[in-house]
Amino acid sequence: MRFSVFASSAVAAIVGFGGTLALIIAAAQVLGATQAETASWVTAICLAVAAASAWLSIRYRMPIIAAWSTPGLALIGASAGFTMAEAVGAFIVTALALIATGLIRQLSVLVSRIPASVASGMLAGVLLSFVIAAAKTVSIDPAFVLPLVALFFLIRLFNPSLAVIAVLVLGMAFALVTGRSPALPAPEISTLTLVWPQFHTGAMIGIAVPLYLVTMASQNLPGFAVLRASGYEPPTSACLRITGLFSLLSAPFGASTTNLAAISAALCTNPDAHPDHSKRWLTGPVYAAIMWSSHSSARRWLQSSPCCRQFSSHLSQGWP
Repeated sequence: MRFSVFASSAVAAIVGFGGTLALIIAAAQVLGATQAETASWVTAICLAVAAASAWLSIRYRMPIIAAWSTPGLALIGASAGFTMAEAVGAFIVTALALIATGLIRQLSVLVSRIPASVASGMLAGVLLSFVIAAAKTVSIDPAFVLPLVALFFLIRLFNPSLAVIAVLVLGMAFALVTGRSPALPAPEISTLTLVWPQFHTGAMIGIAVPLYLVTMASQNLPGFAVLRASGYEPPTSACLRITGLFSLLSAPFGASTTNLAAISAALCTNPDAHPDHSKRWLTGPVYAAIMWSSHSSARRWLQSSPCCRQFSSHLSQGWP
């Protein structure tokens, strides 16, 4: 296996996890979740994302990367007045709606017929918000960010596949040495906490319906767009059914929806991940393994990292 496969997968996992972790914590706090329920939410959704990514990538030999819904988390965080149990009931209904979308052929065909030009435009919009959010971090610590940007372009001149992972490793090391980030915590075992759902009409209208619409419009459709822009023809129906199924399985443990990734997928579908178009699917199981094995310690470290908190704030504010 090429090192670039691991590098792209690792960066995708870190971007997907660290960039939006604060939104999960904020949404859980709004819902009045306990510390155990919040930890269960993070654990369950990471396991669901990992399982969906591994299954879809191995089964269809495409780099199909799953994630959680960033706009959906922002929506949940703005939905005050609901309990964690009511939110779990809404998560279950949303998961069933995603499965139904995959089962109804007409809806799946409609999604699969999005023109390539529209798909490319959606991909550009997704990446633009990410680039803008990253650019805003320059004002936080220019002495730290600007040298890393210059280093990225310098390394890319000689070895494009090593540029991202080299800057990531050196940046983390520099942050630890200079005290910009806390030390890495010891690994811990996360537990799952069952949350008994309550199916409240207000939560269905205030959370379930908008969460389904946001997940489809801001995550699944751009996710399909990323794959098509990279020359793949994703199995639309299967992707919706599988991500919906894992959403349904993880919802009783507090997790919100599992869906296709957009930004993380873009990191795993481009030529830097693997020059051979037919072998980029390997990023899926590697990404899944990283998400599965490291989320506990990463959660604690990223929560306490000022840079990650600032980046997450900018990303959530700038997301379409």
